[in-house]
Amino acid sequence: MACAGPASGRQRVSMQEHMAIDVSPGPIQPIRLISDYFPHFYPFLEEPVLHAPAPQAMLTPTIHSAPQLQPNLEPGDSDDSTALGTLEFTLLFDADNSTLHCTAHRAKGLKPAAPGSVDTYVKANLLPGASKASQLRTHTVRGTLGPVWEETLTYHGFTRQDAGRKTLRLCVCEDSRLPRRRRAPPLGELRVPLRKLVPNRARSFDICLEKQRLTKRPKGLDTARGMSLYEEVEMEAEVSGEDRGRILLSLCYSSQRGGLLVGVLRCAHLAPMDANGYSDPFVRLFLHPSSGKKSKYKTSVRRKTLNPEFNEEFFYAGHREELAQKALLVSVWDYDLGTADDFIGGVQLSSRASGECLRHWRECLGRSDRRLELWHLLDSVPPQLGD
Repeated sequence: MACAGPASGRQRVSMQEHMAIDVSPGPIQPIRLISDYFPHFYPFLEEPVLHAPAPQAMLTPTIHSAPQLQPNLEPGDSDDSTALGTLEFTLLFDADNSTLHCTAHRAKGLKPAAPGSVDTYVKANLLPGASKASQLRTHTVRGTLGPVWEETLTYHGFTRQDAGRKTLRLCVCEDSRLPRRRRAPPLGELRVPLRKLVPNRARSFDICLEKQRLTKRPKGLDTARGMSLYEEVEMEAEVSGEDRGRILLSLCYSSQRGGLLVGVLRCAHLAPMDANGYSDPFVRLFLHPSSGKKSKYKTSVRRKTLNPEFNEEFFYAGHREELAQKALLVSVWDYDLGTADDFIGGVQLSSRASGECLRHWRECLGRSDRRLELWHLLDSVPPQLGD
C-alpha cells in the first residue's frame, strides 16, 4: 500500500525498511594462503621435467600436487625457502659403466647475503659418505645472480646399491674473495634421493633451493687424526665397511703372451688417512703362491686424492690351469714419507673367493683374449695369504 508523499511525488522509505533490504553481494570468499602461490617442488613427480610456475599460473585457483609421493618435510621447510632461488640440473645413472652424471645447468633468482652480484659455483656430495671423497664442484661463474654453468660432474664406481641408499646433495655456494666469507653457508641447497632413478635414462629438474640443513654427526668416528671423516649423514645411516672405498680392476688372459694381464684402472671414495682429509694412494699386487720379484707389483703414487686414476697394467706369466690354483691379492695403501705406509683396503680374487671376486676370476680364466672390468669393494681387513 503506497504512502502519501510530498508534492514532488517521491516515495519515502523508513529507516526500518531500509535496514531490511538485502544488499549482501553473496557469501564471503576465504582469503587464499600465500603458500598456494608458491608451492614446493620435489623430484620424481609424474612429469619428467619440473619447471617453475609461470606468472599466469598464479591466477589459477587449483594447484596440482602429487600426494602419492608423501615427501618427508623437514622442520626447516617453509614458504620462504622459495626466496632463495631455483637450480636446474640433470641426472643420469649409467648402469653399464657404473657412473652417475650430474649436469648443473643454471640457477635463477639467487639471494646473497649482501646486495649485488656474486661469484657462484655448485658443490655436490653423496650422502652418506666421506665428505671429501664424494665432493665435486663446478667452475665459478662471476658477477651474476643467474649463473649458467653447463658442466657435468661424474661419480665413478656408482652402483645400483648406491642408487638405492644414497642421496645427492647440491649446494650453490659463493666463491668469495674475502677470507672472512670463505666459510660462509651456501646460498641454498637441495637433496635428491637417488633410489627412483631409472638406469640409463636422463632426468631433468628445476627445484627450489632451501636453507642449509645442519645434521648431527655420527657417533664413534675415528677423530684421532684430527679430521672429520663425515660432514653430514642422511637418515641416521650407519658407517659400514664399504666406506674404505672401491677399486676398478680389469682382467684378461692373453693366449698370445701366455699369461694374465691385470689392469689397475682407478679407485673411488677411498677412506682418508692423512690429517688434511686426503690420502696419497697407490696399489700393490701379489700373486700367491709364487716366488720372485715378478709376483709383486705396485703402481705409482697419486698425491692428495681420494679418487685416484692409475690406468696401469701388469703381466703374470703362467698357464690357465696353473693360475686357477693361485690367488691375486690387491691392496690399496697410503704413502707416507719416512714412516710405514697406511693400509686403506684390499680385495682377493681367486677360486676360493665369493661374490663378484669369484665371478670376475672365473670368467677371466674361462675366456681368452677378452678384457673384463669390474668394481670391487675394499675390505678393511688385509687379504689373507692362506695355505
